[in-house]
Amino acid sequence: MKLKISLFLICAIALASCVDIPDFDNTPKIYYNSVDHYPGTDSLGNKIEHVIISLDFEDGDGDLGASDAERSDTVKYRDWGNYELITCTYENKVWVEKILAIDKRKFFPDLKSDGKSGPIKGRLDLNTSAPYFPGASLILYKWKIRIRDRALRVSNQIETDTIRLPRLD
Repeated sequence: MKLKISLFLICAIALASCVDIPDFDNTPKIYYNSVDHYPGTDSLGNKIEHVIISLDFEDGDGDLGASDAERSDTVKYRDWGNYELITCTYENKVWVEKILAIDKRKFFPDLKSDGKSGPIKGRLDLNTSAPYFPGASLILYKWKIRIRDRALRVSNQIETDTIRLPRLD
């Protein structure tokens, strides 16, 4: 009986040691995945284009996201939230970059709520919108994005593909 238990423990330890734990840097890293859009309305009933930007991430200590209490911390997150979203529009043959008021303080939820440090990877879908004006012409849009963790370590910046959305001339 002791031999069976010992054999079981040895096999369990051997199997557990075969699992490779990713060795990600503690500074988050992001990769562009996709950008998509669809028409809709805002809270006032105005026509808008909903934009969804998908990106993949990896982080060595898993401290990505923010709780409700952290989101209200205007000292720590005074400039921007977990996302830095720069909207780029192609106007008069040049790219114009700006951070829209709606995108100033964007957050995503705590991705590892158990509080344990450890590597994580996955996909984030960032939601934003673009105004839709009657009689508007279509122009090119793209976005530049960075994320940051709770220790305020900032990821690399990615750039999306371009899409055409309505904009007044």
